[in-house]
Amino acid sequence: MDNDKKKVRKVKRVKLSAYGRKMARKERRKDSLFLLPSFLGVSVFFLVPFLVVVSYSVQDNPVTKNYVGIQNFVKILGNDAFREASANTFKFSLMAVPLAVIISLLMAILLDQSIPLASQFRTIFLSPMMVPVASIILVFRVLFDYNGAANEIVKFFGGTSIDWIKSDYAPFVILALFLWKNLGYNMILFLAALGTIPREMMEVAYLDSSNALKLFFIIKIRYLSPTILFVTIMSLINSFKIFREVYLLSGSYPHGSIYTLQHFMNNMFESLDYQKLSSGAIIMCSVMIVIIGILYILEKRFGKDMED
Repeated sequence: MDNDKKKVRKVKRVKLSAYGRKMARKERRKDSLFLLPSFLGVSVFFLVPFLVVVSYSVQDNPVTKNYVGIQNFVKILGNDAFREASANTFKFSLMAVPLAVIISLLMAILLDQSIPLASQFRTIFLSPMMVPVASIILVFRVLFDYNGAANEIVKFFGGTSIDWIKSDYAPFVILALFLWKNLGYNMILFLAALGTIPREMMEVAYLDSSNALKLFFIIKIRYLSPTILFVTIMSLINSFKIFREVYLLSGSYPHGSIYTLQHFMNNMFESLDYQKLSSGAIIMCSVMIVIIGILYILEKRFGKDMED
């Protein structure tokens, strides 16, 4: 490996003629023209709004625009509603993300074993992706209403009816909704990744060791590490975006256990409190960057170990 790198370094660059350099510049300009619409779109709809949010977070209000430093961040960190929303979002992500990754991985491994009716199971697990969100909410309302199917089952076993959406059980209803909606997509990603593992390596490993669990952790997990990272990040992002489903289920001010960061931001937007909204968005973005950075570092370590 090191010898190959030394050989590559010794290769001298071919000097282009004046005509070649001119053609290369022309090609770069042409490539830039093709990239320009995308760059403008990203700038107008992502970069500029982000800079506006940053500017609002350090101003007293949008009218006078006086610089106040970190005063808005100090105020929002002391806000009870923001702290409750942050705690609820963190707890939900802590429950939902590991379950979404582990369950979908186990489902993919099961379907990769050539079991009967595997294609039908794939269709069943993917069906929630094709159903509109409003229809999904309608199904869960029927299931978890005070007079719904879930309470009928509870009463059948001798329990009493529960107002699921307006009680401390509400996070578990949202968790079930989140998993039902996202497991199929994650499972397909893991199935695709499992198909890329070299069969020759697995056959040799099976000859050397008969312990399937050991082979799973030594070989499969290492090959799946980039996909696990991607699925974890997507599940984390989706867990922060559960607001839409919760809003349709219970409105702007749901039970305290499912009051999330996006509920807080949505309510701040309705009251035109841009300073709290912007400060909360910056804090949320910073936390996401730190978490995703840690995940990338862990994946890089596993990926380097696999290459070695």
